[in-house]
Amino acid sequence: MPGKTIKSYQLRVYMNGRKIGLTQVDAASIAEFSERTAQRIEAGEHQPKRGQQPERSKPDPLKGVWEDELEPMLQQQPRLKPMTLFEYLQQKYPGKYPNVLRTLQRRVAHWRVLHGASPEVMFELRHEPGGMGFSDFTELKGIEITINGKPFEHLIYHYRLGYSGWQYAQIIQGGESFVALSEGLQNALSACEGVPKQHRTDSLSAAYRNSGGKGQAVTQLYDQLCQHYRMQPTRNNRGIAHENGSIESPHGHLKNRIEQTLLLRGSFDFANASEYQAMIDAAVAGLNVQ
Repeated sequence: MPGKTIKSYQLRVYMNGRKIGLTQVDAASIAEFSERTAQRIEAGEHQPKRGQQPERSKPDPLKGVWEDELEPMLQQQPRLKPMTLFEYLQQKYPGKYPNVLRTLQRRVAHWRVLHGASPEVMFELRHEPGGMGFSDFTELKGIEITINGKPFEHLIYHYRLGYSGWQYAQIIQGGESFVALSEGLQNALSACEGVPKQHRTDSLSAAYRNSGGKGQAVTQLYDQLCQHYRMQPTRNNRGIAHENGSIESPHGHLKNRIEQTLLLRGSFDFANASEYQAMIDAAVAGLNVQ
Protein backbone atom coordinates (compact mmCIF):
# COMPACT_ATOMS: atom_id res chain seq x y z
CA MET A 1 0.00 0.00 0.00
CA PRO A 2 1.54 3.32 -1.05
CA GLY A 3 2.50 5.65 1.76
CA LYS A 4 1.38 9.19 2.41
CA THR A 5 3.12 11.74 0.21
CA ILE A 6 5.74 13.74 2.05
CA LYS A 7 7.31 17.01 1.05
CA SER A 8 10.94 17.29 0.03
CA TYR A 9 11.87 19.47 3.00
CA GLN A 10 10.42 16.82 5.36
CA LEU A 11 12.63 14.19 3.75
CA ARG A 12 15.67 16.45 4.15
CA VAL A 13 14.87 17.08 7.81
CA TYR A 14 14.43 13.35 8.42
CA MET A 15 17.67 12.35 6.68
CA ASN A 16 19.64 15.11 8.44
CA GLY A 17 18.24 13.93 11.76
CA ARG A 18 19.38 10.37 11.08
CA LYS A 19 22.84 11.63 10.07
CA ILE A 20 23.36 13.34 13.43
CA GLY A 21 22.31 10.22 15.34
CA LEU A 22 18.58 10.66 16.05
CA THR A 23 16.53 7.48 16.28
CA GLN A 24 14.13 6.62 13.50
CA VAL A 25 11.17 7.54 15.72
CA ASP A 26 12.61 10.89 16.82
CA ALA A 27 13.70 11.91 13.31
CA ALA A 28 10.26 11.03 11.92
CA SER A 29 8.53 13.00 14.67
CA ILE A 30 10.57 16.14 13.96
CA ALA A 31 9.96 15.74 10.21
CA GLU A 32 6.22 15.38 11.00
CA PHE A 33 5.45 12.02 9.45
CA SER A 34 4.82 8.53 10.81
CA GLU A 35 7.30 5.91 11.92
CA ARG A 36 5.85 3.61 9.22
CA THR A 37 6.74 6.19 6.56
CA ALA A 38 10.26 6.36 8.00
CA GLN A 39 10.54 2.58 7.75
CA ARG A 40 9.47 2.67 4.08
CA ILE A 41 12.03 5.41 3.35
CA GLU A 42 14.87 3.41 4.85
CA ALA A 43 13.69 0.23 3.12
CA GLY A 44 13.65 2.05 -0.24
CA GLU A 45 9.90 1.48 -0.63
CA HIS A 46 8.70 5.07 -0.41
CA GLN A 47 7.87 6.56 -3.80
CA PRO A 48 6.90 10.18 -4.45
CA LYS A 49 3.47 10.81 -6.01
CA ARG A 50 3.75 10.79 -9.79
CA GLY A 51 1.66 12.25 -12.57
CA GLN A 52 0.32 15.15 -10.52
CA GLN A 53 1.08 18.82 -10.44
CA PRO A 54 3.04 19.82 -7.34
CA GLU A 55 0.96 21.32 -4.56
CA ARG A 56 1.05 25.09 -4.28
CA SER A 57 2.77 25.90 -1.04
CA LYS A 58 1.29 28.45 1.36
CA PRO A 59 3.06 31.80 1.73
CA ASP A 60 5.77 31.65 4.37
CA PRO A 61 4.50 33.79 7.32
CA LEU A 62 8.11 34.33 8.41
CA LYS A 63 9.49 35.19 4.99
CA GLY A 64 12.32 37.68 5.30
CA VAL A 65 12.32 38.02 9.07
CA TRP A 66 13.45 34.40 9.57
CA GLU A 67 16.44 34.69 7.25
CA ASP A 68 17.35 38.28 8.14
CA GLU A 69 16.80 38.30 11.91
CA LEU A 70 15.65 35.11 13.64
CA GLU A 71 18.07 32.58 12.16
CA PRO A 72 21.09 34.88 12.75
CA MET A 73 19.88 35.27 16.35
CA LEU A 74 19.81 31.48 16.74
CA GLN A 75 23.24 31.19 15.18
CA GLN A 76 24.53 33.72 17.68
CA GLN A 77 22.63 32.26 20.68
CA PRO A 78 21.51 28.66 19.88
CA ARG A 79 19.74 28.34 23.26
CA LEU A 80 17.04 30.88 22.33
CA LYS A 81 13.59 29.28 22.48
CA PRO A 82 10.61 29.69 20.08
CA MET A 83 8.57 31.59 22.71
CA THR A 84 11.45 34.05 23.19
CA LEU A 85 11.62 34.66 19.43
CA PHE A 86 7.83 35.02 19.27
CA GLU A 87 7.86 37.64 22.03
CA TYR A 88 10.70 39.42 20.22
CA LEU A 89 8.53 39.65 17.08
CA GLN A 90 5.53 40.93 19.05
CA GLN A 91 7.62 43.66 20.64
CA LYS A 92 9.44 44.76 17.50
CA TYR A 93 6.58 44.34 15.00
CA PRO A 94 3.29 44.85 16.90
CA GLY A 95 0.38 43.17 15.11
CA LYS A 96 2.45 41.96 12.13
CA TYR A 97 3.09 38.37 13.29
CA PRO A 98 0.09 37.44 15.49
CA ASN A 99 -0.22 33.71 14.69
CA VAL A 100 3.28 32.43 14.03
CA LEU A 101 4.14 30.66 17.30
CA ARG A 102 3.42 27.17 15.93
CA THR A 103 5.37 27.99 12.76
CA LEU A 104 8.27 29.21 14.90
CA GLN A 105 8.19 26.04 17.00
CA ARG A 106 8.39 23.86 13.88
CA ARG A 107 11.03 26.06 12.24
CA VAL A 108 13.25 26.07 15.33
CA ALA A 109 12.81 22.28 15.74
CA HIS A 110 13.94 21.77 12.15
CA TRP A 111 16.84 24.17 12.68
CA ARG A 112 17.93 22.26 15.80
CA VAL A 113 18.05 18.99 13.85
CA LEU A 114 20.92 20.53 11.93
CA HIS A 115 22.50 22.68 14.63
CA GLY A 116 21.62 21.52 18.14
CA ALA A 117 19.69 19.37 20.57
CA SER A 118 15.98 19.59 21.39
CA PRO A 119 14.95 21.36 24.63
CA GLU A 120 14.03 19.58 27.81
CA VAL A 121 10.41 18.83 28.69
CA MET A 122 9.31 19.61 32.25
CA PHE A 123 6.14 18.73 34.13
CA GLU A 124 4.37 20.53 36.95
CA LEU A 125 2.50 19.13 39.96
CA ARG A 126 -1.02 20.31 40.86
CA HIS A 127 -2.22 21.64 44.22
CA GLU A 128 -5.37 23.02 45.83
CA PRO A 129 -6.03 26.80 45.55
CA GLY A 130 -4.42 28.70 48.42
CA GLY A 131 -3.00 25.52 49.87
CA MET A 132 0.77 25.64 49.62
CA GLY A 133 3.64 28.03 49.04
CA PHE A 134 7.19 26.84 48.42
CA SER A 135 10.59 28.43 49.04
CA ASP A 136 14.05 27.41 47.93
CA PHE A 137 17.39 28.82 46.82
CA THR A 138 18.97 28.23 43.43
CA GLU A 139 21.93 29.44 41.38
CA LEU A 140 22.50 30.22 37.72
CA LYS A 141 25.00 27.51 36.87
CA GLY A 142 27.01 28.14 33.72
CA ILE A 143 26.15 31.85 33.72
CA GLU A 144 28.53 34.45 35.11
CA ILE A 145 26.83 37.68 36.16
CA THR A 146 29.16 40.66 36.58
CA ILE A 147 28.71 44.06 38.19
CA ASN A 148 30.86 46.65 36.44
CA GLY A 149 32.92 43.82 35.02
CA LYS A 150 33.52 42.03 38.33
CA PRO A 151 32.03 38.57 39.10
CA PHE A 152 28.91 38.84 41.23
CA GLU A 153 28.59 35.91 43.65
CA HIS A 154 24.97 35.32 44.60
CA LEU A 155 22.04 32.95 44.91
CA ILE A 156 18.43 33.48 43.91
CA TYR A 157 15.65 33.04 46.46
CA HIS A 158 12.65 31.54 44.66
CA TYR A 159 9.07 31.45 45.98
CA ARG A 160 6.15 29.81 44.20
CA LEU A 161 2.46 29.20 44.88
CA GLY A 162 1.62 25.56 44.26
CA TYR A 163 -1.78 26.01 42.59
CA SER A 164 -1.54 29.19 40.51
CA GLY A 165 2.18 28.94 39.81
CA TRP A 166 2.69 32.62 40.73
CA GLN A 167 6.39 33.25 41.39
CA TYR A 168 8.73 35.67 43.09
CA ALA A 169 12.54 35.81 42.96
CA GLN A 170 15.21 38.01 44.48
CA ILE A 171 18.98 38.21 44.66
CA ILE A 172 20.59 36.78 47.81
CA GLN A 173 24.19 37.52 48.78
CA GLY A 174 25.98 35.63 51.52
CA GLY A 175 24.64 32.12 50.97
CA GLU A 176 21.63 30.24 52.33
CA SER A 177 20.63 31.25 55.83
CA PHE A 178 17.54 31.72 57.94
CA VAL A 179 17.90 35.50 57.52
CA ALA A 180 17.91 35.11 53.73
CA LEU A 181 14.90 32.77 53.88
CA SER A 182 13.02 35.13 56.20
CA GLU A 183 13.73 38.20 54.08
CA GLY A 184 12.84 36.48 50.82
CA LEU A 185 9.66 34.88 52.17
CA GLN A 186 8.33 38.10 53.71
CA ASN A 187 9.04 40.05 50.53
CA ALA A 188 7.30 37.35 48.49
CA LEU A 189 4.19 37.38 50.70
CA SER A 190 4.06 41.16 50.43
CA ALA A 191 4.43 41.04 46.64
CA CYS A 192 1.62 38.49 46.17
CA GLU A 193 -0.60 40.21 48.77
CA GLY A 194 -1.67 36.91 50.25
CA VAL A 195 -0.63 34.04 52.50
CA PRO A 196 -1.08 30.29 51.77
CA LYS A 197 -2.28 27.81 54.36
CA GLN A 198 1.07 26.02 54.41
CA HIS A 199 4.64 26.93 53.57
CA ARG A 200 7.26 24.34 52.65
CA THR A 201 11.00 24.64 52.35
CA ASP A 202 13.91 22.22 52.47
CA SER A 203 15.36 20.76 55.68
CA LEU A 204 17.14 24.10 56.40
CA SER A 205 20.39 22.16 56.57
CA ALA A 206 22.30 25.04 54.95
CA ALA A 207 20.81 27.43 57.50
CA TYR A 208 21.87 25.03 60.26
CA ARG A 209 25.46 25.08 59.03
CA ASN A 210 25.50 28.86 58.65
CA SER A 211 24.23 29.29 62.21
CA GLY A 212 26.99 27.16 63.67
CA GLY A 213 24.99 23.95 63.82
CA LYS A 214 22.19 25.37 65.98
CA GLY A 215 19.57 23.33 64.19
CA GLN A 216 16.90 23.44 66.86
CA ALA A 217 17.11 27.24 67.16
CA VAL A 218 16.74 27.65 63.38
CA THR A 219 13.75 25.30 63.36
CA GLN A 220 12.06 27.30 66.11
CA LEU A 221 12.69 30.58 64.28
CA TYR A 222 11.23 29.12 61.10
CA ASP A 223 8.15 27.84 62.97
CA GLN A 224 7.66 31.23 64.64
CA LEU A 225 7.99 33.05 61.31
CA CYS A 226 5.29 30.88 59.73
CA GLN A 227 3.03 31.17 62.78
CA HIS A 228 3.32 34.96 62.63
CA TYR A 229 1.75 34.80 59.16
CA ARG A 230 -0.68 32.06 60.26
CA MET A 231 0.88 29.53 57.92
CA GLN A 232 1.50 25.90 58.84
CA PRO A 233 5.28 25.37 58.68
CA THR A 234 6.39 22.23 56.81
CA ARG A 235 9.78 21.07 55.64
CA ASN A 236 11.25 18.24 53.61
CA ASN A 237 13.04 15.23 55.00
CA ARG A 238 16.79 15.62 54.71
CA GLY A 239 18.27 14.25 51.51
CA ILE A 240 14.90 13.83 49.75
CA ALA A 241 14.87 16.75 47.30
CA HIS A 242 11.89 15.52 45.26
CA GLU A 243 9.59 16.26 48.22
CA ASN A 244 9.97 19.92 47.24
CA GLY A 245 9.38 19.15 43.57
CA SER A 246 6.85 21.95 43.10
CA ILE A 247 9.69 24.45 43.50
CA GLU A 248 12.67 22.34 42.35
CA SER A 249 11.17 21.74 38.91
CA PRO A 250 10.08 25.38 38.30
CA HIS A 251 13.66 26.43 39.12
CA GLY A 252 14.39 25.28 35.58
CA HIS A 253 11.65 27.46 34.10
CA LEU A 254 12.78 30.48 36.12
CA LYS A 255 16.45 30.09 35.24
CA ASN A 256 15.58 29.49 31.59
CA ARG A 257 13.52 32.69 31.55
CA ILE A 258 16.35 34.67 33.14
CA GLU A 259 18.88 33.16 30.74
CA GLN A 260 16.73 33.94 27.71
CA THR A 261 16.26 37.52 28.92
CA LEU A 262 20.04 37.84 29.33
CA LEU A 263 20.65 36.42 25.86
CA LEU A 264 18.25 38.91 24.29
CA ARG A 265 19.82 41.69 26.36
CA GLY A 266 23.18 40.76 24.86
CA SER A 267 25.19 41.28 28.06
CA PHE A 268 25.57 39.63 31.47
CA ASP A 269 27.10 42.77 32.98
CA PHE A 270 25.13 45.27 35.09
CA ALA A 271 25.88 48.67 36.57
CA ASN A 272 24.67 47.57 40.01
CA ALA A 273 22.68 44.87 41.82
CA SER A 274 19.48 46.94 41.59
CA GLU A 275 19.66 46.93 37.80
CA TYR A 276 20.16 43.15 37.86
CA GLN A 277 17.21 42.70 40.25
CA ALA A 278 15.04 44.82 37.94
CA MET A 279 15.87 42.46 35.07
CA ILE A 280 14.93 39.44 37.23
CA ASP A 281 11.66 41.17 38.19
CA ALA A 282 10.84 41.67 34.50
CA ALA A 283 11.67 38.04 33.70
CA VAL A 284 9.47 36.75 36.54
CA ALA A 285 6.65 39.09 35.51
CA GLY A 286 6.71 37.41 32.11
CA LEU A 287 6.31 34.00 33.75
CA ASN A 288 3.43 35.21 35.90
CA VAL A 289 1.34 36.32 32.91
CA GLN A 290 1.73 33.09 30.93
